[in-house]
Amino acid sequence: MINAHGITGPLTIRAALPAEAAAVAELHRRARSTYYPNGLPDDGVDWHAVWRGAIDRPDGHVLCAVRDARLAAIASFRSPEGAPADTVRLFQFHVDPGQWRSGVGTALHAACVEQWQADGRRTAVLDVHVDNRRAQAFYARQGWFPDPDNPPADGDHHLDLRYSVAGGMTPTA
Repeated sequence: MINAHGITGPLTIRAALPAEAAAVAELHRRARSTYYPNGLPDDGVDWHAVWRGAIDRPDGHVLCAVRDARLAAIASFRSPEGAPADTVRLFQFHVDPGQWRSGVGTALHAACVEQWQADGRRTAVLDVHVDNRRAQAFYARQGWFPDPDNPPADGDHHLDLRYSVAGGMTPTA
């Protein structure tokens, strides 16, 4: 399969493997660096260790999209602390910039929704950086909307979004 961007090969979506933590952290870095206008801030976080822990968490999921034996996208989600049991938080969702507009993100999002449905989730939540307009547009195309329970406050750097996994939930104005 070849798409309009010259990206070849079938796409496989599966659980990330512990041995892939470094590759996942590197994809995360490449994707995040695109939406910081002054460059990726040095937050002091050991993202390799963070991703190794996320992959090993028994109460979470890290899915990856693989094309041509390379990670093309990653998604990490689990139940947020203190939230209703039917709610899931999408903590990380990153597509390798070289794979943008290739359908990889849409396919990975569909796999997330399928897992959420299998897990009996009704609602998904996430926060997205206010400067990441590309991600905001992607999430809107997938059906995410601003979380009416968590409107942005002055000075917030993130926008809270909500998604109806089970259907029937609509944004309130």
